[in-house]
Amino acid sequence: MLVLASESPRRVALLAQAGIVPDHILPAAIDEAVLKGEPPRVHALRLAMQKARAAQEKWTGAPAFILAADTVVALGRRILPKAENEAQVRACLKLLSGRRHQVMTAVALIAPSDSKEGGKLRTRIALTRVSMLRLTDAQIARYVESREGEGKAGGYAIQGRAEAFVKEISGSYSNVVGLPLSLTVSLLAGAGHG
Repeated sequence: MLVLASESPRRVALLAQAGIVPDHILPAAIDEAVLKGEPPRVHALRLAMQKARAAQEKWTGAPAFILAADTVVALGRRILPKAENEAQVRACLKLLSGRRHQVMTAVALIAPSDSKEGGKLRTRIALTRVSMLRLTDAQIARYVESREGEGKAGGYAIQGRAEAFVKEISGSYSNVVGLPLSLTVSLLAGAGHG
């Protein structure tokens, strides 16, 4: 049994690409605010673990693997927001234009208490470097109008129109979409799922 602690349709679709269909989806509503001085890697790991533990506390069904993830877009030590509106999408794209940034996804997995892992929490983190082309004001305006970047970390969706803005990518493409597939599949297999 697999419980996905996420309401992201992208994570569900990515898991499906790997032939994994969660038995239940149980979003974990937690405070995702960045703590003062918190580096991006630490932030992503903390949130992924909190999401997994929150879902574990809410889960009342049969023993299950609980899978959670958190994706962070960072420029150096600066964490870009999950853009909630046009102004934030525009601000993120202006920051990312012509620069290289990092996308980190922390994945947390809690094994069921009756498994060989006995309720153990495992975490992994994937890092992908993305270089963006220098964007014109017109390109940014058209992208903002599409509303595709709203609700996305860093204000863009690489699996959509924003892929045309990417000059180079080093690392896992699926990580930038929201879930590093090979890492997640190996984490699940290592814990005895499937």
